[in-house]
Amino acid sequence: MAAKSKTGKKKQNAIQRYVRETTGELRKVSWPSREEAINLTIIVVITMMVMGAFLSLVSGVSSKLLNLFFGF
Repeated sequence: MAAKSKTGKKKQNAIQRYVRETTGELRKVSWPSREEAINLTIIVVITMMVMGAFLSLVSGVSSKLLNLFFGF
C-alpha cells in the first residue's frame, strides 16, 4: 500500500507543478487590447472569406476543365 501512496503523491505534485508553471507563464503573456483583438479578428474573417472564394473558384474551374478533358 505504501507504494501506491507514493506514486499518488508524485502524480499530485506533478499536477500541482504543471498548474503552477502554466499560471506563471500565462501571467507573462502580453495580451492584446480589445481594439487590437477586434481588428485582428476582422482581418482573419476577411482573409478566410477571400481564400474560400478563391478556392471555390479554382475548384469549379478545375472541375470544368477535367470534365472537358475526360469528356464526362
